[in-house]
Amino acid sequence: MTCFSVSLVRGARETTRVLAGAAAIEVGAGTSFIIDKNGFILTNNHVVEGAEKIKVSLYGADRGVAYAARVIGRDTLTDSALIQVTEMPSQPLAEVRFGDSDQMQPGDWVMAIGNPFQLGHTVTVGVISALGRPMGIPGREQNMLQTDAAINPGNSGGPLLNVRGEVVGMNTAIYTDQRSANIGIGFVTPINAIRDLLPQLRNGKVIRGVIGVNVQRSHMTQDEAKAFGLPSATGAVISQVNPNGPADKAGLEPGDVVIDFNGKPVKDSDSLVAMVVNTKPGTTVPITVFRNNQRKTLNITIDELDLDAEQGRLARRGTGGPDQTEPTATGFGMSLEPVSPDVARDMPRNQGGAMVSDVDRDGAAFNAGVQPGDVILEVNRQKVANVSQAMRELQKVQPGQPAFLLVWRDEQNIFITMTKK
Repeated sequence: MTCFSVSLVRGARETTRVLAGAAAIEVGAGTSFIIDKNGFILTNNHVVEGAEKIKVSLYGADRGVAYAARVIGRDTLTDSALIQVTEMPSQPLAEVRFGDSDQMQPGDWVMAIGNPFQLGHTVTVGVISALGRPMGIPGREQNMLQTDAAINPGNSGGPLLNVRGEVVGMNTAIYTDQRSANIGIGFVTPINAIRDLLPQLRNGKVIRGVIGVNVQRSHMTQDEAKAFGLPSATGAVISQVNPNGPADKAGLEPGDVVIDFNGKPVKDSDSLVAMVVNTKPGTTVPITVFRNNQRKTLNITIDELDLDAEQGRLARRGTGGPDQTEPTATGFGMSLEPVSPDVARDMPRNQGGAMVSDVDRDGAAFNAGVQPGDVILEVNRQKVANVSQAMRELQKVQPGQPAFLLVWRDEQNIFITMTKK
């Protein structure tokens, strides 16, 4: 295997994303790896983004020579980029072998190769610490591998290898303290996620599908499955449907549980998201939902994801707080009050609801994840327009029985199940 170091001559920024408050170190260099003898190389998007020139240096006899390269395609969501050298070295290029990142388990040994602090071609060893760590763009988080193999500024874009020397991930970010260096928590983009995008990266643009919904990202519990009337805790819960979007036009509703997409079973929200984004925009596919204890099949036409527009909507959130009105106790360890004008302004028109003003840390609401500022829209599938209606529905719940809430939080709907004590 041959490992490249990417040096950004101009326009460089920090080359390992730091997930804490410390300022990152600007070293102007990152790491990458060759995937094709024709000079195609993978690295992180944040390594090459904004660079006016890109130079790559080769490990081996020609390590002192820098070769010009250009960006072929970039993807913000996976923080990946495909570049290609524009002047080939005299020696044939050795390419990496891909492993299967889906087969990695906590405790598996791994090696990271990189350019930390411009100490070229450094090898560190560790294990896979955890799987499925969500991080990245809000609302579009990617499931990352976590490793304790040392990853520092300059490692970004480098390969993470299994014990067979196969690439199972791309070193992407670290969680750290004020030192801006490794403390044993690194995050790696699974190679399977990047490999699936390679044909599109080679074409210069990654196109993803979207249906215009928000889904409940937490795994469904047995109590939630029971509240939905499902035979098992599988499927993806639709928490919000964007007006005039593909899902809205197809008849999808908040509270629907998608159990089948284009003939394939939907295990959870992550599997639904993966199916949607990998479907070509313009394609019409059947989806099966569970609604009111019945299966219903809808036909939905996939739209193209506009990430900039989506993130713009998320950025336009209100900053107002609740009115200072007298709260009302509920019996679930939380207090309710009318929705304040500032909060109502950021909600869909005529939504109504009752706002949570306080949560008792020893109560059922706190244990279920209810937060002050949440707006309760439904209780056990019954819409509530105000505090009195919410109180009436909550008081119907007997001790030991669950209450199934539809809640507005951070400009989206989520479902919460809590059991009355």
